[in-house]
Amino acid sequence: MRISDVLAALQIEFPAVTTSKLRFLEEQGLVEPVRTPAGYRQYSPADIERLRYVLRQQRDRYMPLKVIGEHLAALDAGEEDGPAPRARLAASDGVRSSAVARWTAETLAHEAGVTRDFVEDLVRAAVLRPGPRGVFEPWAREVVVAAAALSEHGIDARHLRQFRAAADRQADLVEQVVAPWRGQRSASSRARAGTLAAEVGELCTQMHTALVRAAVADLAP
Repeated sequence: MRISDVLAALQIEFPAVTTSKLRFLEEQGLVEPVRTPAGYRQYSPADIERLRYVLRQQRDRYMPLKVIGEHLAALDAGEEDGPAPRARLAASDGVRSSAVARWTAETLAHEAGVTRDFVEDLVRAAVLRPGPRGVFEPWAREVVVAAAALSEHGIDARHLRQFRAAADRQADLVEQVVAPWRGQRSASSRARAGTLAAEVGELCTQMHTALVRAAVADLAP
């Protein structure tokens, strides 16, 4: 992807990011796009994940670039450290680190601070879907934590089915958008499909969030 494509993907979440910012992060060694014979930068999906990680750490945790660089080095080496599971996708070769957590029902419950029965209730309600070997992807922890918070307000696994159904419909919509790109054979087209999926997915999420906030606002006296 060209630097303009990277900006288009990142500016949804980080409106203030600029070309000069991306070049600065490159100068700091936090991302290393390849160069064409003509000297143009080309970014991979893994590069975009690294950039998102860096920008989130700066925005959400006010973390210095030097410390962010140390975290990235640890992730590249497959070492365990503190960032959320999603950040562990920022491997330099585009492949998820082997250190990425794959939760069982028991370990997922432990990490989320809930009982195993709570996790199994989410599975029975089809809110969570374990893989073929009965393990869960890293993002499952976020789902369980959110579900646990909602349960304190009397919202249990049965009520969360509608969230899963909405997410599935959203994923189907994104699939329709990226299908033409995914069906092409070139590596650049497949990379564009990944970037487009992330971009459209985030836009759909923003739309869903905005609609929920508007609906809830109508309930206020």
